[in-house]
Amino acid sequence: MTHTDIPTRCLALQLKLMDALDAAWAILERTHDPAEIRKVRDKAKAIGELAAMARKVAQMTPTARKPPVDVLAAGLAAVQGGAGLGVMAAPLAAPLAAQAEHARRALDKLKGGRRGRL
Repeated sequence: MTHTDIPTRCLALQLKLMDALDAAWAILERTHDPAEIRKVRDKAKAIGELAAMARKVAQMTPTARKPPVDVLAAGLAAVQGGAGLGVMAAPLAAPLAAQAEHARRALDKLKGGRRGRL
């Protein structure tokens, strides 16, 4: 099973479960028998548990990551020949550099400073 199959299969399963839940709701609307209502409630509970598990499986699959801004700028420079890109790339790269510096400082804090402890 590939990563592209998992989200589509989870979506198809959730659609089937929604149809089953709609059918159970229709039974609840037309019946007054307590035994049948209990049976439909149990079925709806099982459907909800299956749907929750399908959502968890769908969340476990990795999503495609966005490329960093400097990679995009380099690709754009290659396509356009670099004309005027320095003016456009500087505002885009500054927030990314600040975020990277912040991440490095947070990692140093987690490691306990520069003592090399993890």
